[in-house]
Amino acid sequence: MSPVETTTVEARCVRLNAKAENAASIAPTVERRTLTRGPNDLLIEVKAAAVNPSDVKAATGLMPYAVFPRTPGRDYAGVVIEGPAGTIGREVFGSSGDLGIRRDGTHASHLVVEADAVVEKPKTVSWEEAAGIGVPFVTAMEGFRRAGIPKASETVLVFGVNGKVGQAAVQIATWQGARVVGVVRKAEAYEGHANAPIEVIDASTTDVATRVRELSGGRGADIVFNTVGDPYFQAAHKSLALRGRQILIAAIDRIVQFNILEFYRGQHTYVGIDTLGLSSAATATVLRDLGPGFASGHLKPFPIKANAIYPLERAKEAYVAVAGSSRDRVILRP
Repeated sequence: MSPVETTTVEARCVRLNAKAENAASIAPTVERRTLTRGPNDLLIEVKAAAVNPSDVKAATGLMPYAVFPRTPGRDYAGVVIEGPAGTIGREVFGSSGDLGIRRDGTHASHLVVEADAVVEKPKTVSWEEAAGIGVPFVTAMEGFRRAGIPKASETVLVFGVNGKVGQAAVQIATWQGARVVGVVRKAEAYEGHANAPIEVIDASTTDVATRVRELSGGRGADIVFNTVGDPYFQAAHKSLALRGRQILIAAIDRIVQFNILEFYRGQHTYVGIDTLGLSSAATATVLRDLGPGFASGHLKPFPIKANAIYPLERAKEAYVAVAGSSRDRVILRP
């Protein structure tokens, strides 16, 4: 073997060359590009990469700091093929707030990232499953890191419980022993993994705050994870216990009515989470906190359906599927 390290590689990359008007008009191409590794970087052969709603939003100009042209993609799993001593051959996964948005991302055959940006892939998890962990689990975990990790004595209320972030929040909260109540907008059961039974409230037929107080002996929810935003803002506010915390990650309309008196008398805390503000290394720190949960089986990756896996050449179909609110975790496999 030659002692000379490979610092460049010819990669096949999905490219977005200009902002699209909407999801239907996204026009990705697949191009060959030379990737160059710095001395503290890893060169990764990508085995699978997820498509997130934020990838589609960034392609349609909803994120003003997104650069063009670029390779999209925030989540990935793969093998280190070049890097500092001891790193070659490691099976890793990761995610990022800047990959695929402010710089070239993961929808490619290869990827260059900082050495501290990757996490060991759990042995029990497939490439596609590992690629699908990223953004939803990082968003949920960062919310709890900021608002306080749920305690076994606490009640956690999750709005949008069947969304991917909602399911990740349920997994983490029940892993920690907390009681979880989920909210759905129409009659349906909880679809994800949990470590304890989940009570589900149908918001179309039931007053959420009233039901939460019934279930909690009048106390309310210690943590409300609002994955939807303003449509549930009032219900979330009314559901909070004394010194309760509401985590917010999304909005449809940006402006809400806000009762300041109830807020300060309730001694409430509101926590805003934007994982796009996390670097690759900061994201890896969050993922490492989740590692023991995946190792023990308390946390499980999202199931990946065969018809939700696309080659790079069919990236447009993958983006359109995510834009169409597909509940499947959509994966690109180079």
